[in-house]
Amino acid sequence: MNRFTPAKPAGARSVDEITGSRRLRRMRKADWSRRLVQENQLSVNDLIWPIFVVDGKNIREPIAAMPDVYRLSVDLAVKEAERAAKLGIPAIATFPNVELSLRDQTGSHILDPENIINRATRAIKEAVPEIGIITDAALDPFTSHGHDGILRDGIIVNDETVEQVTAAAVIQAAAGADIIAPSDMMDGRIGAIRDALDANGFQDVAIMSYATKFASAFYGPYREAVGTAGLLKGDKKTYYIDHANSDEAVREAEQDLAEGADMLMVKPGLPYLDIIRRLKDELQMPTFAYQVSGEYSMIKAAAANGWIDGEKAMLESLLALKRAGCDGILTYFAPTVAEMLKG
Repeated sequence: MNRFTPAKPAGARSVDEITGSRRLRRMRKADWSRRLVQENQLSVNDLIWPIFVVDGKNIREPIAAMPDVYRLSVDLAVKEAERAAKLGIPAIATFPNVELSLRDQTGSHILDPENIINRATRAIKEAVPEIGIITDAALDPFTSHGHDGILRDGIIVNDETVEQVTAAAVIQAAAGADIIAPSDMMDGRIGAIRDALDANGFQDVAIMSYATKFASAFYGPYREAVGTAGLLKGDKKTYYIDHANSDEAVREAEQDLAEGADMLMVKPGLPYLDIIRRLKDELQMPTFAYQVSGEYSMIKAAAANGWIDGEKAMLESLLALKRAGCDGILTYFAPTVAEMLKG
């Protein structure tokens, strides 16, 4: 077979002449040199582990849409918190799956000091005082309609919801929550919660604002996990941010900071790297992302089908969030990553 080798044009420049001797591959040539100049790194200190809790004892209930994620009774949630602390994970975030009989139009059960979230907080704090606990004061796991607020005549009423979310936040702080992370996206909730926490002696309890929670298609598996998937009436577009909007997200974050938020969250994570970067660059505040259930389940499903290397995709996705500017990441991969980093 004849091979055609193009003739080098007369006077053609060498690679060194073309690049000015700036060969960018020099520091990629070996593992040691790549590690030496790596700009971003993922550590266990970047991880927050979201877990789901249910009533009962010795319950470890698989969630079909989220492989390797479980609903846990409080006794097993305590054991997992102990495992997380041993792995060096700084904090966990708890979310309830509440019995349907306890849900109503206003989500009133969130105000019960003995509800599943508050019992889990007390039990974990007693057993593992060194780990941080983040709780959500939104109403959606407690309402019969699956919305994050109180539904009146087909409308999510803002101010009445803020009153209830605020009261719930104080109760959660009293149970031992270290950070209140309200995800409801009602106007004024951050300032109202800050005032109420301070007035009740919880000045040291921080607020992680879901400042930019988008009306996203990536929440589906989570809604199965907390039992709201079949309950939701309509959508949440009147209070979550339109996923087409970036400037609005910055305004939301600025408002929450003005009201007293200590840190910001972007949710979802990977589809919103530009938002993370903008918030970090423009506001210079602790910024977190929630790698939500849909992001998690896509990686797990593709890996299960052999379409991608699940472990590499997991690490790459988390490092991308760090590169975009995250100080920490809520991720269901937290214990897996922590074990890998430790190993």
